[in-house]
Amino acid sequence: MSEKNRQEAMSTGPGVTKNSFKDLLTLRDRFIYTVELVPGRGSRGRTQDELLHFAAQAAKGGLVHALSVTDNPGGHPALAPEVIGLEIRRLGIDPIVHFTCKDKNRNQIESTLHAFDRIGIHNLLVMTGDFPLYGFQGKAKPVFDLDSVQLLRLISRMTQGLDIDDRAPGGGTTVPPTRTVRGCAVSPFKQRESETMAQYFKLWKKVREGADFVITQVGFDARKFDELLRHMRQAGMTVPVLGNVYILSLPVARVMNRKGVPGCVVTDKLFRSCEEESRAPDKGRSAALLRAAKLIAVLRGIGYDGVHIGGPNLRYEDIEWVIGRSIELSDTWESLVPEFDYPQAGGFYLFEKDPLTGLNREGLSRKAGLPAKRLGHGIMRLFHHAAFAPGAPLYGAACSFFRAVDGTRFERPVTKVEYWIKFLSSRCRRCGDCTLPEVAFLCPQSQCPKYLFNGQCGGSSEGWCEVFPGTRQCIFVRAYERLKAYREEESLKGEYIRPRDWALSETSSWANYFLGRDHRAESCECPPRSG
Repeated sequence: MSEKNRQEAMSTGPGVTKNSFKDLLTLRDRFIYTVELVPGRGSRGRTQDELLHFAAQAAKGGLVHALSVTDNPGGHPALAPEVIGLEIRRLGIDPIVHFTCKDKNRNQIESTLHAFDRIGIHNLLVMTGDFPLYGFQGKAKPVFDLDSVQLLRLISRMTQGLDIDDRAPGGGTTVPPTRTVRGCAVSPFKQRESETMAQYFKLWKKVREGADFVITQVGFDARKFDELLRHMRQAGMTVPVLGNVYILSLPVARVMNRKGVPGCVVTDKLFRSCEEESRAPDKGRSAALLRAAKLIAVLRGIGYDGVHIGGPNLRYEDIEWVIGRSIELSDTWESLVPEFDYPQAGGFYLFEKDPLTGLNREGLSRKAGLPAKRLGHGIMRLFHHAAFAPGAPLYGAACSFFRAVDGTRFERPVTKVEYWIKFLSSRCRRCGDCTLPEVAFLCPQSQCPKYLFNGQCGGSSEGWCEVFPGTRQCIFVRAYERLKAYREEESLKGEYIRPRDWALSETSSWANYFLGRDHRAESCECPPRSG
């Protein structure tokens, strides 16, 4: 890299902390470069040694502003990211620790967040996480006690000083505030309208719950990168966005092309290019690095605040070359856009294509027509509007009925009748804290492997669930189609849904709803008991 390019890209030297990652996000006066590191399994070994060697070079070189560390990627166990993060911090460069919901319940999550703040790890990339796979003597149990939106709300409350519930030990006090910088992920690289809009609706919730920055999932479609920024501007989301720039090898491109990495998109056209490049003496490495440099130049030109660079077997020298080359190409970025024309077959775009730039223009594209209304959903919807919606004709009577039944010998048989009705209609899991009305009368507890309440994870492909590809549709794709039939799809961008209250398990969710004991308790409008 030339000295001119080095000076343009550098922000800090080794051990200098005045230009921290948080400062860069706040000031937004410099293009940000982060690099993703993937710890291996085990406390020691070649993978961990190479990772820390890379971190030491990055800290010394001063080109990279932060190093992110993954949290059990792919659902497999690996060295905890906070351990590597702490060692990276000691080397003089900011870590971004990935923090996922898949392996920890809410109490362990809070404890870990306090520990992070205590040891000085303040930058987190908050995600739902990949579904857990094989571990010690078999597949691990998925936890997903919170979803990423709920986790962001918890972290936001902790940064303000978390108020402890009066019922808890030490209740009625406030915990000292943490200093967490909260990142989140989004995937604009979705094929279907229902998936794309589900991602954007959830992003809106994440930003509302306190996300400080956004990193995209892996994709190579310039028009989709542009779409995300345009949508965020229209929706009033002003947080910094980093584009994901993945340096492909042929084996990884093959796996992503086969949809083997949830949420990562390598189209057939791109994979054929990788195959052709792999015939070169260096197995396509130079071509992959140049592609990354060009994509960085395009993202910089489009208006991204920075890039998040990843890939297998990367050396620090590779990152230095890619950054330097991208700066040299930055003045000609518009001519590079056609090189990232990788649409998915029949893919949906939120905006109309601009034939002059190859990107988008402000006009919204025409969405598909209204889906057919479904009989089962229509019946559930009618029942809800008759009895469950506040102000409905039967709402007051239902409140009175469940108040009269509560705590009597009739409570148990009423609960059993409710369970069988909802088991036949929704495969009820008897959580006692029902969210059917918020997700188009689809049950996240029984029909989403990650138990997500506040929107779709990033792992779906062509509408299929990440965990059951080709056999089960994502429930938020199904919910979008159900709601769109009534022109109500925007309701998926609605109110925050609190996590399940496990104290209500095996009880009547109808009674809990009408008596103000479930997740809607703060807004319950049930008439008070008379006399």
